Amino acid sequence: MENLLLILAAAAAFLAFVAWRLLERSREAEARAAQAELRLGSQGRSLGLVARELEAPGLGLLGLATRLPPEIAPGVESEGRRLLALADEVADQAAAQPHARSLKENRIPLGPLLKEAVETVALPMGAGARHWQVSPEAEALTVLADRRALGRVLSQALARAARETRAGDRITLRIVRAAETVALVIEDEGAGLPGGDLTGGEGTRGLSLGLSAARELMRAHGGELTLEAAPGIGARTWLTLPRARVLEDQLVG
Repeated sequence: MENLLLILAAAAAFLAFVAWRLLERSREAEARAAQAELRLGSQGRSLGLVARELEAPGLGLLGLATRLPPEIAPGVESEGRRLLALADEVADQAAAQPHARSLKENRIPLGPLLKEAVETVALPMGAGARHWQVSPEAEALTVLADRRALGRVLSQALARAARETRAGDRITLRIVRAAETVALVIEDEGAGLPGGDLTGGEGTRGLSLGLSAARELMRAHGGELTLEAAPGIGARTWLTLPRARVLEDQLVG
């Protein structure tokens, strides 16, 4: 019994240390965000880098919260969500900066890019924090796009889905085809978004706050980013590209 208590105490101490380190990283990232807002010239690019630095500790805190005692977990989870919300705000400011956007377009197999984007979000959270499902049809596509830009869109959209869901929730990625477009749809089982986070009146496909940078990158490809959300049910993020950008489907049969 005494050995068990010692093991539990050591585990609690280790988790506390990890939480402290993540909080330290979050404070450092927030300080860089404040400094970046004061810069001129390459401000947009600087803010984009800071937004990515804020995401990692935010996701890490969300994942850590699932492994902490109930009396501690809510505070850690709240801090993680706050950091991800701050990352969204910084990314939006970066998107608002006037700068020329040029794409380096290539043939991009979507499967490896989706795998990288999911890992970017899932690894800081830890195994099992969210359940990720990617359809074979999505993995089979090859598109004409800027790999770096499309990867950034995916990671930001997936981070939003992770932020709005709870431990063990499922997040799925699938393809929806139309006559002139092909959309990658990211569906989550989260609480949905309050009405203030959507625009567009009565329509369900409003623009999500915090996804402005990703939306601008999709528009640079001739596409669009839209959001459907229902409070208490979940959300769908639509990443839509012109049909002409789909070069081939590698799925056989």
